[in-house]
Amino acid sequence: MLVGWRNYFFSFLLVTFAAALPASVMAAVVKIATIAPEGSHWMREMRSGAAVIKKRTDGRIVVKYYGGGVMGNDKKVLRKIRIGQLQGGAFAASSLIERYPDIALYGLPLIFRSQEEVDYVRERFDRVLMDGLERAGLISFGFAGGGFALLMSSEPAVRLNDLRGKKIWVPEGDRPSNLAMQAMNLSPVVLPISDVLTGLQTGLVDIVATPPVGALLLQWHTKVNYVTDIPIAYSLGVMAVDKRAFDQLSEPDQQVFREVMTVTYEKLDQTSRTDNEAAKSALQSNGLQFIQAEAESVVEWTNQVMPTNIAFWGEGDFTRELLPQLLEMLDQFRARTEIPSTSEVAADR
Repeated sequence: MLVGWRNYFFSFLLVTFAAALPASVMAAVVKIATIAPEGSHWMREMRSGAAVIKKRTDGRIVVKYYGGGVMGNDKKVLRKIRIGQLQGGAFAASSLIERYPDIALYGLPLIFRSQEEVDYVRERFDRVLMDGLERAGLISFGFAGGGFALLMSSEPAVRLNDLRGKKIWVPEGDRPSNLAMQAMNLSPVVLPISDVLTGLQTGLVDIVATPPVGALLLQWHTKVNYVTDIPIAYSLGVMAVDKRAFDQLSEPDQQVFREVMTVTYEKLDQTSRTDNEAAKSALQSNGLQFIQAEAESVVEWTNQVMPTNIAFWGEGDFTRELLPQLLEMLDQFRARTEIPSTSEVAADR
């Protein structure tokens, strides 16, 4: 009887003490990793959002960022999320293909030809992909467009023959780009983003495709001389939080988290456009030469890659109707602007 009373009294003290603790002591810590360098615009915006979340939840949520790739590449970050060591990460969309295959949609090679096309499609498809990520167990708050990946090389690359025999980097997990390289009889080298600079330094990689901002942030521009100004693929960044961890937050705190991070990603999405234009100027100031691919080569590349995109989507574990819907939207958009449609280009092969 006495033992039972003591246990009860001890439990009562614990509960009372816990209730008296400041909210910050009992905060839910959401640990998020990214390869984005410390001090970058992206990190500043994300830390600003974290501060707003902490303030609006009275310290109940503390978002802690690990920048600069200190937690490893995207694959390692996903593994750490799986075991609960991290609660989220900021990823290149291609890194999430294994978890949610449909996220590959925007990044299929040579699908888009302009930012206007991207805007037209994203207005209709972003919510579809965000809902799909959530069904796959990842909560996202919008997408930050990274701009178009451009070819960057030490020697000019304006035609397909210029790429023959060159070691061309393909992101780890980016099967569509790998298949596109194979379709053109090129030599892909698959590496995580964190290993690309070393690959360029050691000669393991000759050619990379990245948006201008990425080339500057990751210092790849120091190992290339030419930029071929053709939109190879649209890049997309996404911050994803493990749904298991997110569901442990109260509904009001979840709402705050969603609101703040959605606004943050809208800012990042908009500023990425001006950032890429500024990055182009910076690359030119650093001595890189911008060149145009031959028009015939662009048609040749597209004719070879588009059937591969369609075959890839038809064979993989994807929502089948998404790609045909996207291509139909692009055809409608191009019809208004008198640009050859995707079906016409594919028919020319």
